[in-house]
Amino acid sequence: MLLADVVRATEEVAATSSRRAKTDALAALLSRLAPDEVAPAIGLLTAKPRQGRLGVGWRTLAAVDVPHAHEPALSVGEVDAAFTGLATAEGGPGSVAVRRAALDALAGAATAVEWDFLMRVMQGELRTGALEGVLLDAVAAAADRPAATVRRAAMLSGDLGETARIALFAAAHELEGVGLAVGRPVLPMLAATAGSVAEAMESIGGAASVEYKLDGARIQVHRDGDAVSVYTRSLADITARVPEIVEAVRALPARQLILDGETLSLDEDGGPRPFQDTMARFGSDAAAEGMLRPWFFDILHRDGVDLLDEPLAVRLEALEEVVGAHRMPGIVSSDPAEAEALSAAALAAGHEGVMVKAADSPYAAGRRGKSWLKVKPVLTFDLVVLAVEAGSGRRTGLLSNLHLGARDPDGAYGEPGGFVMVGKTFKGLTDELLRWQTAHFPTIETHRSAYAVHVRPETVVEIAIDGVQRSQRYPGGVALRFARVKGYRPDKRPDEADTIDALRALLRG
Repeated sequence: MLLADVVRATEEVAATSSRRAKTDALAALLSRLAPDEVAPAIGLLTAKPRQGRLGVGWRTLAAVDVPHAHEPALSVGEVDAAFTGLATAEGGPGSVAVRRAALDALAGAATAVEWDFLMRVMQGELRTGALEGVLLDAVAAAADRPAATVRRAAMLSGDLGETARIALFAAAHELEGVGLAVGRPVLPMLAATAGSVAEAMESIGGAASVEYKLDGARIQVHRDGDAVSVYTRSLADITARVPEIVEAVRALPARQLILDGETLSLDEDGGPRPFQDTMARFGSDAAAEGMLRPWFFDILHRDGVDLLDEPLAVRLEALEEVVGAHRMPGIVSSDPAEAEALSAAALAAGHEGVMVKAADSPYAAGRRGKSWLKVKPVLTFDLVVLAVEAGSGRRTGLLSNLHLGARDPDGAYGEPGGFVMVGKTFKGLTDELLRWQTAHFPTIETHRSAYAVHVRPETVVEIAIDGVQRSQRYPGGVALRFARVKGYRPDKRPDEADTIDALRALLRG
């Protein structure tokens, strides 16, 4: 298939707000792919090349200046091969020249329209409103498979490209057979937010597991015999960086496990260190300060038996038998007073709050629903940095004031799948964070205005607020009140940021 066909399909998708029309356009494209083109095409459509990081920044792309082809002739396979070359270019003095030559060759083989498309893919900025949910529906339509089966396979495999290939070209039983595999991470189940423990208990409407909510990092741990693998919430493998977690899981009384939990760096007194101290261990092979301890709150597999479809109450019994002291503190109760008491204990211990989970709920991999609710006394939202302003006074020479955006999945206030600005803040930024963001944001810069450095919307930051207020200044009609930075969240993708609707709901609260 020609790249031009992919570009044309994305233009059709971007030109309509109809989910059905987007699905039909993508399904028509997918139905014409060859088996070896599926994964590369899915990477192009999601602006997530199957090779991962290509080692190419915005400044490098902006410096490419070669004549483009007059007629489209570049194939999806040729683009995929070029991306592989970029991703595998060895580091060192010659790597910059190698990547530059590869980019020049790719740009020269592409038409101007195709090159614009490829630049946006390489920068992760392809905004067509075709989120992965729409693409999954398109895969189901093109393959004539049940949408629920396709979605489940994608959730459990963590690989949309491979799921699409199986759906389109393999037998039906192979798609239905995609399930948990020890050693292959699955997308984690996500939680919605409740304003109070009482509200959460009322929403659950029955027995609930009420558990500590740590200010830690989500982990998923797989064990197969002595082989243990540890993954982040974004499914990055961090096994080599967390040997104490590996050893803790090897000591558990089971041979095969898939566990869901959190980890936290502890101080000398056993109290929780700041979230950034925990993340320092995830981001470097070098030893960072503080020992990590795991706490597990769910079990998806135990010694050959999949448990994710079992009710949470059943999974918790199995979890208790396996992890013992590494079980996340919690209770199962339908009594709001008992839930409030556990919440008070969590806060007194220095933790964020509690999770309230329906005791009869299955594990819905990759989904955010009302079965899991997080309750924190301070309102916090995960937002995306859209731009950053130069500091003044003692912050002269540093990038300081952040422009914050909430996700707008349906394009109600802007581009579908884009972000809508909801406020600014420079509060809560430590000297360390100021230095970090001053070095980081120019590497993802898209352009500069008289007042700010505008960046690709990919950096997630956790923001604490006292509430929101109506605003005529911002397109979403809502502005943050007393926003301050809690910390950056490198473990979260921009498509996991909170939505503008979640903030607007506070106006009605």
